[in-house]
Amino acid sequence: MKFTFLWLKDHLDTTASVDEIVQKLTAIGLEVETVEDKAKALKDFKIAHVVSAEKHPNADRLRLCMVDVGESAPIQVVCGAPNARAGMKTVFAAPGTYIPGKDFTIDVGTIRGVESRGMLCSADELNIGGENDGILDLPQDAPVGTNYAEWAGLDDSVIEIALTPNRPDCTGVRGIARDLAATEIGDLKPAEAKPVKGSFANSFALKIELDHQPHWCPAFALRLLKNVKNGASPVWMQKRLQAIGLRPINALVDLTNYFTFDIARPLHVFDADKVKGALVVRAAKKDETFEALDGKTYTLDESMCVIADDSGVISLAGIMGGKATGCDENTKNVLIECALWDPLNIAQTGRKLGVSSDARYRFERGVDPQGVANGIECASSLAIEMCGGDISDITWHKNIADDNRIIIFSSSEVKRLTGADLLHQEIKIILERLGFWLSGDHAEWRVAPPSWRPDIYGKADLVEEVIRIAGLDRVMSTRLPAADSVNAPVLTLPQKRKTAAQRVLAARGLCEAVTWSFISEPQAKMFGGGQDELKVANPISVEMAVMRPSLLPGLIMAARQNEDRGVSHAALFEVGQVFKGLEPKDQFVLASGLRGQADRHWSRKETHADVFDAKADCVAVLSALGAPDNIPVTRDAPSWFHPGRSGTFRLGPNVIAHFGELHPAIVEHHKLSSGAAAFEIFIDALPVPKTKPTRTKPKLALSVLQPLRRDFAFTLDEHVEAAEVLKAARGADKALITDVTVFDVYQGAGIPSGKKSLAIEVTLQPQDKTLTEPEIDAVAQKIIAAVTKATGASLRS
Repeated sequence: MKFTFLWLKDHLDTTASVDEIVQKLTAIGLEVETVEDKAKALKDFKIAHVVSAEKHPNADRLRLCMVDVGESAPIQVVCGAPNARAGMKTVFAAPGTYIPGKDFTIDVGTIRGVESRGMLCSADELNIGGENDGILDLPQDAPVGTNYAEWAGLDDSVIEIALTPNRPDCTGVRGIARDLAATEIGDLKPAEAKPVKGSFANSFALKIELDHQPHWCPAFALRLLKNVKNGASPVWMQKRLQAIGLRPINALVDLTNYFTFDIARPLHVFDADKVKGALVVRAAKKDETFEALDGKTYTLDESMCVIADDSGVISLAGIMGGKATGCDENTKNVLIECALWDPLNIAQTGRKLGVSSDARYRFERGVDPQGVANGIECASSLAIEMCGGDISDITWHKNIADDNRIIIFSSSEVKRLTGADLLHQEIKIILERLGFWLSGDHAEWRVAPPSWRPDIYGKADLVEEVIRIAGLDRVMSTRLPAADSVNAPVLTLPQKRKTAAQRVLAARGLCEAVTWSFISEPQAKMFGGGQDELKVANPISVEMAVMRPSLLPGLIMAARQNEDRGVSHAALFEVGQVFKGLEPKDQFVLASGLRGQADRHWSRKETHADVFDAKADCVAVLSALGAPDNIPVTRDAPSWFHPGRSGTFRLGPNVIAHFGELHPAIVEHHKLSSGAAAFEIFIDALPVPKTKPTRTKPKLALSVLQPLRRDFAFTLDEHVEAAEVLKAARGADKALITDVTVFDVYQGAGIPSGKKSLAIEVTLQPQDKTLTEPEIDAVAQKIIAAVTKATGASLRS
């Protein structure tokens, strides 16, 4: 909400400075965002007289001007403006002046070989808006040498405040002044409009055809003004509208914009000669079209309220008028409309059509329902004053519900809820200055909120009003009582684990996704779900008919949508709930991820994520969540994973995680351009970590001795898993063997059919002394014997 300081003083009788007003506004909850002082920004610009304007000797489009700025001798300025001419009055900037509209500082320069000692300025260069076809062309009575900002009346500070949605009264300067007056920084001036008596009956009929939605238009006032002269609005009005960023159009249109910001009362004017028949307030018809004042054509539906005539829709009620009946300089007869519209309907219509306007901003927050009469009278009075003419009687429609809000309130509530100790007389004065009606004793006041405050319903609301005006500095700080013990942890173990999983996966380059908890039934069945008890009774669509049994369907759909938009390398993860049944035990928290094609880069071949990428992600998360090391891996991953390129982490009978490449049928069904690797971690299935003693001994003392490595190649049946070999080798000598890894698998020439060669590397870490060759050979024999016994393998010669 923008307004100027002098505009505020039209409603508030105060001697306070701009700075004092700004501080008080923020203190009472109307937070000031910016204060623009154009006089300060334009303090170095002077009114000048162009004595002569000759053609530049070296350029056809430049002029060599001699400019009088009230000093001893004229100043030479090179100007390229098409309207620069001798005898005109304009604005001059001397060298060293900052040009706000162009963000640079002017200096003495040489242009095409001729020195220029300043600049003649346009409105755009001064950042004041308006026409920009050349330099400013001022009236001949403009005093040469004086400050332009003072002469032009730009010394009026523009204040912008941030409004919360519950303060529709402060979308007008009047409401802001009322709040300030309650703080006693000034007195609120009377502003009720005097009734303007009509001299004839309104010839335009008004019809309200809202039988099924009467609440859409509780009030409508209409009157006709004949024989007007619709020229430019007064200079004072134009300056105020320009100061808040509005472009003056003509007197009648400017009048409606002015009252929208002055008293928070949106109005509309129709050119009466362009209106065909009666004005009808009704619901729009399906696919009915409407060309608005913004030049756009909108397609309407039955949920929207409109004003129409015999030709069709001429106004989108409470939002924007139509181009067909707009007022211009040729308007002779005008219909002035002041109405009350349903906030919810206005908001829904505006969102559906994507239309924003100052009227919508106010109506969807709630315009004062009792302000319709004042609005039509204010508009009538000022319209006659600016444009002349004869005015009709008011045609009324009224169906405003009675406001029966009465709050039983005790002055002690202020102390109870805020701790501030205020006298009941002070509380009463504050509420009355804000427009509240009070009766009874302070121990049990009956308080009626004013019509312009639709947000006041209870005692706490009244306390808030009192304390923001009295000052939050009167709320004394109170030390909280010291706790007798250390506070218990706020987050539970599952919450900590969820956050840890999110951090690890994000650090590994995956982007977090949030997908729907509902998926289609065919999708659910692909991932082990789709049971009848998990079907939604009233689904939004068939695509969201079943509770998800896995996070992967949502991630796969997100990956496909990324592919459709040209992003084939998206890596996604999600941490959320899945559902296997109706009982609480059938709901799990999963951390799932999906990787597809890797980023293209010149340094490597184009690659796709595989089972080992998924396993690496899995291991990183499990490690961060405190899972035991070396969790056994089995080959019984679910059916949606590739049968030969997947695995399951298990702790005994408990499944901890699945990982692997997606089954080709899943990839094909979801139309992924390439394969994908995924994982699912059952966070709830991880065991609770054991309580550790205060002092713990290191599990393995660091050795100063050099580790040594030995390689072994075994020939064994091709169906034997490498995990069995690794387990057997590790158990051969747990004191010395610290690591065992596979580095080669081979089948082919030299290896019998049905067999394979598996090569492992064993790391030995001596602790007390360097191992001798016989000791190393003894460990090697243990390893060979252990692997042979466990798998039937033989050492490859």
